[in-house]
Amino acid sequence: MKLLSYIFVYRRLLLVVFTLLLLLPLPITLRTKEAECAYILFVVAILWLTEALPLSVTALLPALMFPLFGIMPSKTVASAYFKDFHLLLIGVICLATSIEKWNLHKRIALRMVMMVGVDPAWLTLGFMSSTAFLSMWLSNTSTTAMVMPIVEAVAQQIISAEAEVEATQMTYFNGATNHGLEIDESINGQETNEKAERTKPVPGYGNEAGKISSKVELEKVSVTGTKYRTKRDHMMCKLMCLCITYSSTIGGLTTITGTSTNLIFAEHFNMRYPDCRCINFGSWFMLSFPAALIILLLSWIWLQWLFLGFNLKEMFKCGKTKTVQEKACAEVIKQEYKKLGPIRFQEIVTLILFIVMAVLWFSRDPGFASGWSTLFAEYPGFATDSTVALLVGLLFFLIPAKRLTKTTPTGEIVSFDYSPLITWKEFQSFMPWDIAILVGGGFALADGCEESGLSKWIGNQLSPLGSLPVWLIILISSLMVTSLTEFASNPATITLLLPILSPLAEAIHVNPLYILIPSTLCTSFAFLLPVANPPNAIVFSYGHLKTIDMVKAGLGVNIIGVLVVMLATFTWIVPMFDLHTYPSWAPALGNQTIP
Repeated sequence: MKLLSYIFVYRRLLLVVFTLLLLLPLPITLRTKEAECAYILFVVAILWLTEALPLSVTALLPALMFPLFGIMPSKTVASAYFKDFHLLLIGVICLATSIEKWNLHKRIALRMVMMVGVDPAWLTLGFMSSTAFLSMWLSNTSTTAMVMPIVEAVAQQIISAEAEVEATQMTYFNGATNHGLEIDESINGQETNEKAERTKPVPGYGNEAGKISSKVELEKVSVTGTKYRTKRDHMMCKLMCLCITYSSTIGGLTTITGTSTNLIFAEHFNMRYPDCRCINFGSWFMLSFPAALIILLLSWIWLQWLFLGFNLKEMFKCGKTKTVQEKACAEVIKQEYKKLGPIRFQEIVTLILFIVMAVLWFSRDPGFASGWSTLFAEYPGFATDSTVALLVGLLFFLIPAKRLTKTTPTGEIVSFDYSPLITWKEFQSFMPWDIAILVGGGFALADGCEESGLSKWIGNQLSPLGSLPVWLIILISSLMVTSLTEFASNPATITLLLPILSPLAEAIHVNPLYILIPSTLCTSFAFLLPVANPPNAIVFSYGHLKTIDMVKAGLGVNIIGVLVVMLATFTWIVPMFDLHTYPSWAPALGNQTIP
């Protein structure tokens, strides 16, 4: 028993050591760069899944191991840890800092709750729909980073309102005095009420801090400082976090410009098959929008059932009478909105900058019309979403928010400086540098897979599939893409596999779109891990989720996504592109061979 207790205490250390040792025969016996990279990939994947080390620490392993195995030099690996994504993140965090500092997110959140109601099921669907719509035109990362502060505020407002109602009811029955909850104040770690506490979320990693013995069990995520009155409150927070990241990814499927994988596919396809002018903004929207809508609705049902349960009869019951607690919660939300008072100058400026950022992102290169990026035609591709984010982000440090005054010896009050919308110290408190390292590790891992040839090796394994039925080829390629994109970046996955899948389709005399469209759509299905894509990392940084939560929920969404894509491929997409006929714009049979 003593040995087992030691194993339990040092289980994380043992897991790291045994993972390194048990997988070591792979690079030793094969002695190829692909095997060495596969060893590093397996080690990092296991440690990410088990969280034996902090995720950001595990993300540094490629920087250590790639140079030691001769896969990539240290300088090259280091450059992967700071990409265009990080500049985009800095810009949107400036926006998020201002939104939370001036309580604009609370105003938006309370107004949204008052409109939709406090029922988590309908509230979640409302958030998913609005996030997916934004993600159609903006990057998935930008959408997630902007919406999450609002979602966090809504969740905390509902929890706080229910806590106040419960405390009021207990006061009524027990005759005790209830001082209520001041959700606008910063608690700074001190407990002001046994039932609930509300503090501002700071990006970080969740971990269990202990339990408080009372009638209501409180769970705590120590980094965010959030306490959950009940397990259901925690489940609601998990549900809302996951619904945002998944709906941002699903929304990005619907437009050519919605995500980088769609753009890469369009560029590859038009260059390889210049005589086919069938892929454009309109045709892609027509084929992907119904699929995305079905995936969104089914994902909502799955997530709702997984975390809170799904009572269809109760949700759609006509003339349903609100419970006393629901009415009281709605009244508390209404009163909290009144406490905010009239909208202030700082909130108006922040809202304007928010809209300006969204419009500039949308109008940069919308796809169906010329955007403002054509003004810089001499430097195509130089200005990206991160350029817009930095431009607007810097304005938050310049625009005055209020004047700073001092009292002179004569008693006169004079202005000597001004305070901007946000300060650098405030920005630093919000900037999730650990998440920046985490995502950078994912980029480094993807670069290493490409440099070593491992990604190409994985792609080439699809070549022998030509002897199988077409539906099975599409299913296998979709599942392979969905699995690979969990560990490699989405753009790297689609870039590596498109040159393999196109000759495969030509060799078996199948319309290339039959294989390329479902594979492209499935490349976005990176739902399992926090490091699978930046939106996952952003919602994970709020501390409500553990990796296993995302794995369980993401597995179901992955299955839903693949099945709906298969349904779309064999139904409404077939007549759109005449997929059953080998097209004239594709190379004639026999002119191409599988590499």
